[in-house]
Parts: sequence; structure tokens; C-alpha cells
Amino acid sequence: MESSHAVAAVRAAFDESNLVADAGLVPLVRLAERTGLPGMVAERLRIDGVGNSGGANPGAKAMTLVAAMCAGADSIDDVNRLRHGATDRLFTGVRAPSTLGTFLRSFTHGHNRQLHRVHRDFLASLTRTAPLLLPGAGQVAFIDIDPTHRRVYGRAKQGAEIGRFKGVRTLHPVLATISTPLARPVIAAVRLRRGKAADARGAGPFTAEALAIAADAGCTGIRIVRADSQFYNADVVAACRRAGARFSLTVRMNPHVAAAITAIAEDAWTPIHYPDAFADLDTGELVSDAEVAEIGYTAFTGRKKAEHVTARLIVRRVRRLNAEAAAGQGELFKSWRYHPVFTDSPFTMLQAELQHRQHAVVEQVIADGKSGPLAHLPSGNFQANAAWLTLWAIAFNLLRAAGTLASTFHARATTATLRAHLVNIPARIARSARRLTLHLPKQWHWRDAFTAFLDAAHAPPAA
Repeated sequence: MESSHAVAAVRAAFDESNLVADAGLVPLVRLAERTGLPGMVAERLRIDGVGNSGGANPGAKAMTLVAAMCAGADSIDDVNRLRHGATDRLFTGVRAPSTLGTFLRSFTHGHNRQLHRVHRDFLASLTRTAPLLLPGAGQVAFIDIDPTHRRVYGRAKQGAEIGRFKGVRTLHPVLATISTPLARPVIAAVRLRRGKAADARGAGPFTAEALAIAADAGCTGIRIVRADSQFYNADVVAACRRAGARFSLTVRMNPHVAAAITAIAEDAWTPIHYPDAFADLDTGELVSDAEVAEIGYTAFTGRKKAEHVTARLIVRRVRRLNAEAAAGQGELFKSWRYHPVFTDSPFTMLQAELQHRQHAVVEQVIADGKSGPLAHLPSGNFQANAAWLTLWAIAFNLLRAAGTLASTFHARATTATLRAHLVNIPARIARSARRLTLHLPKQWHWRDAFTAFLDAAHAPPAA
């Protein structure tokens, strides 16, 4: 590819008043309105008080932030991308960044709990409007829980502390996603914690809330909570049992677990070959062959007897490479690395082991956030950043629903792909006979997908 003209012949003039940069926001905002997002915010979110200038019209402010995030905003100032050209002819009520900053700083912990309820109700509404958002949720669904850390700068940022990473100040979000064997994950629940907060802090109530949200979203069949070893505790298992859900939790090695693994008979190990090699959590080496076995195990024996839990301990063992053998020294005995999983999954051993490794799907959601709105937690106010995190979860789920309405390809596409194909499309606006027409680029490769999404978002409501 090369330029087809002399560089000196090119100039720029920002003088076209009929253009918009993100025409895909037209059906996207319409989809949010059809699923009731502005009304939910207006009904649930009550930011009142004398001298509180951020509480008026919360629905319009939340919609502005969600639309900006869908278009790729990663800071409050990026909302200005909604204030150009003919955008004011497509949308009303777009708020300025300064107004939105005041709005976010008005949040308290209670207001964030109200916003969590909006997020919960909105996800349930989305699953009804876009049934392919969670296909197969009535048979089996996976709830994946995982924490992450976002580096922040400035000592005045509330909640920022040096935690897991030496010398690095972070804030500490935790999120739960819902997925099925047929669908990419959506976000069920999010929380923002201070940088030093332990990963498992509040894990029991958070798990219970994620399971309740999954039930609202149509997950009425088998629900399996998957998590890493940070969430291997009695509170998480108890929350699963109360909700009638199953669990699949990575277990750290300790003497009790090691004794159980030692009791596994040598002929009980089943060789398994992975067509797609994966990285070993301990060494980072690619693994394509392993052996799997299981044994009954009782966990949490240090607590009172009523809290003891007996279930399956599924163990994957991988050969530990012998550097001396590779150099010519013969191997006297095999050495293994063990990866135990504590689960009450109803599936067979190999199915349960495979499903647990697929817990890594939650990392894709975290990566999507870090490449977009979570690139920064933009405010110095902790509760403002917590609200920003929840609004990102709403925007993420809205984009996922848009993808399912567009095409089967976009139903499994990443957020960056959805933005590039369906949202960040330039358009020229023309009005005729009280109708607006979006003149989009000729030969747009994803024209059919965009048209399907547009038609679905603007279709008459169901009887």
C-alpha cells in the first residue's frame, strides 16, 4: 500500500457539519433504550443532597459515559468524541466532560450499590432482547471469578496502594463473568478494592451475588463457579451450595493435599493429549501431554465439622523436565508437577478438568477492559472510579449484545473488533421527508452485519 498522490497536495479542513465519526452508536444507543437502561438509571440512582450539582439527570449522564466507552473512550475527556459534526442531530442530552466528572465524584458507596443493581437488571433485560447473548444458559453456564490490578499514578489517588507488585501503586478490581459452551462471556458483577486488599476479601458475598445475577440472566441449569486458588475457601463453597450451584476451584499444594495425591494408585492416572498446547502456570512452558486422576477429598477440616466439604480432587500432573537428562544424564525416576482442582462438577473427570482450564476465558474480558476504558481509572476519587468500573461493565455487555444481533462471527468477536466493524464507522447525515439517512462508506466489508444490527435495534417492539 502506498500513497496515490503527492503529499504536498493534501490539506485538512475541519469544516464538515454533516459528518459523524461513530455512526454505529445510532443502533447501539437505540438498543440501550429498548432494554431500558436510561429508565433504570433514573429510577434506581438517587444522587441527592444540598449543594450536590452532580445528581440531576443521571440517566442522560450515564448514557453519555456508556456510549463514549462503547466508542473507545478511556478517560472522561474522551467523551468529547460525542460532541462533533452532526452528532447533536443524532443524539440529545450529551453531557460535557466537566459535567460528567462532577457526576462521578458525587458517588458514594451507596450510590455504587444502586448502580450495581442497574447493571444487574440491564443484563437480565439484554438477555431477553438478544437471546443469543447467552445461548444454552438453561443447560449449563460457567461463572468465572478473577481479580486484577490496575496501575495508577499519584499519591493523592484514593485507595491506590503498593500491593502485589513491588513499588507499583494499584487499584484492585475483581469481576465475575458468565459464559456458556456456545457464547463468549458477559460481565455479571464487578467490585473495586484498594490496592492492598486480599484477593479473597468478601469472596463469599461476591460469589453469591454473581450467582443471583446469573439466575436473573436465564442461567437455570447447571451453574459452575470457576476460580483460581485465591478463592479456594469455605465461604465461596458455602455460597455455591446455598445457591444450588457447583464449584471448581484450583487448590494450592499443602501437606493435606499432598497426602491425598500420594494415595492415588499409579494405575489410576489417565494419559491425556492436548491438541492445543497451553502454558504451564508454574514454569510458562508449553504443555501438550499430561496425566489426570481423581480421588475423594474433604476440605476445610480446620473449621467446625458442619463446614467440612467432601467432593472430588481432580489432579493433573505434568512431567518436570530434567535438565541433566537433557544433557545426557539418564533419568533415574520420573518427577512431576501436580495441579489439583477441588470440584463437585457432575461431569466426567476429563470433561471437568478441561472445563476448569477454560476458566482462563475471564482473562480475555480483563484484557478487553485494559485495552479500553480500564486503560485508566481516571479519577482521584475512589467511588468515582468504582462507578467508572461498573459503567464499563454495562458498556461491555451492551457491545456483546450488539455483536449477537449483527452476525454469528461478531457474536464471538473481541470488543476491539466490534468497535472497528460496527461502531467506529464514519457517516454523512442527510435529512429528507422527516427521515435521517446515514450515508456510510461504499463497499464496507461488514455492511450486512451492520444492517442486521441496525434493523434489529430499530425493529418494532414485540407484541
